[in-house]
Amino acid sequence: MSEGHGTFTGERLSGGGDEEFTVDMERHLAAYRWIAAQAAGKRVLDAGCGEGYGTAMLAGAAAHVVGLDRAEAVSVARARHRAPNLEYRVYDLERLAALGERFDVVVSCQVIEHLPEPVGFLRGLAACVAPGGTLIVTTPNRLRTLVENPYHLREWTAPELLALAQPVLPAVRVLAMRASPRVIAYEDARGAHIRRIMRLDPLNLRRLLPEALVRRAFAFFARLVRRRVGAEGAIPAVGPEDFDVGADGFERALDLVLVAPAPA
Repeated sequence: MSEGHGTFTGERLSGGGDEEFTVDMERHLAAYRWIAAQAAGKRVLDAGCGEGYGTAMLAGAAAHVVGLDRAEAVSVARARHRAPNLEYRVYDLERLAALGERFDVVVSCQVIEHLPEPVGFLRGLAACVAPGGTLIVTTPNRLRTLVENPYHLREWTAPELLALAQPVLPAVRVLAMRASPRVIAYEDARGAHIRRIMRLDPLNLRRLLPEALVRRAFAFFARLVRRRVGAEGAIPAVGPEDFDVGADGFERALDLVLVAPAPA
């Protein structure tokens, strides 16, 4: 899901070359790289494609890819990413069950935490999976969350996500998108700065502020903290080798990866 383009929100990455967000971008791309390896020659749906850079990556492997999101995100995706086997559509993600199409791989990266009805969203995603197909959903691992995100309605641990999904997807698994020690060290450095800032509000008075003001502050501090970490020389050079997906190591997992076969 995109929060719009043109104004930095601190929430959705645009796919541009913002140096202080290079680790964040590699984290997002790691999920798409892992999914692309399983999407070769297949028909893929990316529900909540944002500004389309991950969807375009999938198109490099898949037979055909459809990205869905809000109008403002889709307009950017269409302008930036073009390929014969790639299309972007404006669509309400809470109406996926009415899409009327089935795909071999259905993907949704960093979306479910934004939605008021996550179980309904999973049902909608499942309705789009063709027989024999696969559903893949990524979301932040609450164990590694450093600060409250005003755009996220809910985050989960692995057991919580599994419990949420099993009634809809009985054969579901939850995997860990694990990060290397240097990425974890960077996250810990960010966390130290965030904790210092949060000590300025010991009574949690921020909870009384208007939502628009909280979101502006979130965007401001997202940049500020990363720049301070960068000034300390603690932003590492990272690449694909710094992330992998596995069935254990959730203490090193920045994100959770829900994987399920098509429901019977």
